[in-house]
Amino acid sequence: MEPFRFHRDSVTAGGFTPLDNGPERAIHIQCPHYLTGFTLVELMVVISIMAVITAIVLTSQSSFNKTLVLANTAYDIALSLRSAETYGIGSRAITGGAVNAGYGIHFERGNTGSYVLFADISPGPAASGCHGLPAGGATAPDAQPGNCVYTSGSDALVRTYMLGNGITIKDFCAYSSGAWSCMRGGLSSLDIVFARPNPDPFMSKDGAYSRPFPVTAACLTVASPGAPDGPFRFISIAQSGAITANAASDPSSCH
Repeated sequence: MEPFRFHRDSVTAGGFTPLDNGPERAIHIQCPHYLTGFTLVELMVVISIMAVITAIVLTSQSSFNKTLVLANTAYDIALSLRSAETYGIGSRAITGGAVNAGYGIHFERGNTGSYVLFADISPGPAASGCHGLPAGGATAPDAQPGNCVYTSGSDALVRTYMLGNGITIKDFCAYSSGAWSCMRGGLSSLDIVFARPNPDPFMSKDGAYSRPFPVTAACLTVASPGAPDGPFRFISIAQSGAITANAASDPSSCH
């Protein structure tokens, strides 16, 4: 078949007309339907769906991060308590010559964003102290100073721990005489002290240790900022020295 040429000006309503005198041939060019693109409504629907999915993902990620930071804070508090236990049982040396001093953690209602690790060196060994006196009296090598309560300016401040990330100690409670007392009910302070040779903690509330009615259990609640209804994490301390951290709900041994 002999080829034929087209001229750009030789156009009819039905297509192109060849330059020679042969029969008129029409060539129709038709665009497929799928090349017509999206409508504005379709684009808006897709963008809306993507925006909703992105918002859900970002919200979930933020919630996960807050929960993770809260859990880490609960573990940090538990590790601080274990550090006090290690120092106390090991009788870590204190600047100033005090020996056999116990170490403790002090929580205070007025400072819910921090707590302190301290050496319980004041007052000196006495029969009225939380440790009492050994058979050799106040000058015996195994006599222990302290009253199992942190006294600012008298006891040795080892370290102040800041919770950070806006996390606070929402509540702390102490169990004694068959009842719980908590910060939200007026409890002002909680002290947990460890001293050799006993690994069991000496726990005090409201700045006083009571031998006849000692605190036999304690717990703390930590919360994220702007979350009055949770999530929370709980740390509990038993009289046996057992410490439970990062509980998502109140442990049975804690208020």
